[in-house]
Amino acid sequence: MNWDQVAGKWKEMKGQARQKWGDLTDDDLDRVAGKREEMIGLVQQKYGRTKEEAEREVDDFANRL
Repeated sequence: MNWDQVAGKWKEMKGQARQKWGDLTDDDLDRVAGKREEMIGLVQQKYGRTKEEAEREVDDFANRL
């Protein structure tokens, strides 16, 4: 699934994102609202990942949906 599809179904996908990244709050996920770049930044911030690591992780998440 690409990020345009994820963004369109974000309310449904939010639970799956919460399972993958348990440290993210509902407020964090609401703020991201399915936007790829914001999700990457949030994963970087909360988990201390580099931008490249966060991009890979976020893209893997979308591809597995």
